[in-house]
Amino acid sequence: MGEIVLAAKITHVPSIWMSEHSEKHKGVRDFAIRGLTELGRRARDRKVDTFVIFDTHWIVNQGFHLNACERQSGTFTSHELPHFLHGLEYDYRGDPVLAEVIAAAATARGLKALAHQIEGLGFEYGTLIPMRHMNPEGDIRVLSVACNQFADVDENRIFGEAVAKAIAASEARVAVLASGSLSHAFWPNRLSADGLNTVNGEFNRQMDLRVLDLWQQGRTEEFLAMLPAYIDHCRGEVGMADTTMLYGALGWDSYKGHAEIITDYFGSSGTGQCIVEFPVPS
Repeated sequence: MGEIVLAAKITHVPSIWMSEHSEKHKGVRDFAIRGLTELGRRARDRKVDTFVIFDTHWIVNQGFHLNACERQSGTFTSHELPHFLHGLEYDYRGDPVLAEVIAAAATARGLKALAHQIEGLGFEYGTLIPMRHMNPEGDIRVLSVACNQFADVDENRIFGEAVAKAIAASEARVAVLASGSLSHAFWPNRLSADGLNTVNGEFNRQMDLRVLDLWQQGRTEEFLAMLPAYIDHCRGEVGMADTTMLYGALGWDSYKGHAEIITDYFGSSGTGQCIVEFPVPS
């Protein structure tokens, strides 16, 4: 019987790459790198077989999609921010078996879900940047899951529940990761350079901090009640699909865990970022 042994909300901002490779911004995200590295250490301590990553930079328009390729390797350059992120080399084993089981479980719940083994279907940086620091040896399998920009909260919840059911029916020890921001309001062009390390607006900052408080206090029902408005007013990244799927996988309103902040809240180009572990019930 498989199980989720680690669950977390993580950051994937390109400035993490810049922190390593740009002389101008050297070290600017060292604290985030340390947080991702720590989560990776915990994953290995818990003998994780596969990282399942809800990637808000793999954006789809119809249905739910999983990258079921047996292996992924290449050199990544962001077409969104090529001046920030280019030349990222990667080589990871996938998990086609678990991908197919998840797709089947989601289909059984009435969703349109597909697991793909397609040449050229690479990873996006919502997967690659965290894996660079959480899985540096590439010894843990990587299963990237797309986020549908038109899916509503209920659909994403159902998909997350299907993920948990599929994992339980497998033999895998899994880390489930929600890779995306909190608030997601980028600074306009004229302010973007000066706003590299800040959040766009006090309202967004205060809302993000309140959410982190609720997570730490285990006040799940209150967070879920505010989630639709939070998505709307704070421009949730792809409708905060990653966070919604994560809560679905954790049991939705039955989840009572008190989250642990691994990396303190920070601003990045206007968006709100964090690294938070959600304890998984034994």
